[in-house]
Amino acid sequence: MADTIILTKQNLKDLKAELEDLKVNKRKYIAAKIKEAREQGDLSENAEYDAAKDEQRDIEARIEELEEMIKNSQVLDAKKIDYDKVHMGSKVKVRDMGTRKETTYQIVSTTEVNSRERKISYESPIGAALMNKEVDDVVEVVVPVGTIRLKVLEIQKADM
Repeated sequence: MADTIILTKQNLKDLKAELEDLKVNKRKYIAAKIKEAREQGDLSENAEYDAAKDEQRDIEARIEELEEMIKNSQVLDAKKIDYDKVHMGSKVKVRDMGTRKETTYQIVSTTEVNSRERKISYESPIGAALMNKEVDDVVEVVVPVGTIRLKVLEIQKADM
């Protein structure tokens, strides 16, 4: 049995929209590309045909992945979250106790991770260490460069 994937309402909506686009638009597009490549003749030496079939395989794999994620998803109920503690959907301002640098992370599902926007998974080393912590708690996190100590400065509800 697959693990439950916790998603925000918006994330679930986005995944369903991507799935619909793949099934309705991308499948038609790739079928047309395959048909066009077939019409060029000998398939054994037809690079366009091979590339189109590879693309078709990738699309079908993504459709299967999305269907599995949606089937095993649980939507986060923002009304039931206690924002006195860090949870998925929280924005958490922390201070690195070594460098004194302050950073704000948003704790998100594994499907919403975006390092540029400082959206980290609740399953990542930092995200997991921060889960259920309160303001003024200090956590130690093993990261690729060693162990860091982070102090929770502020917890806010993120836009979900």
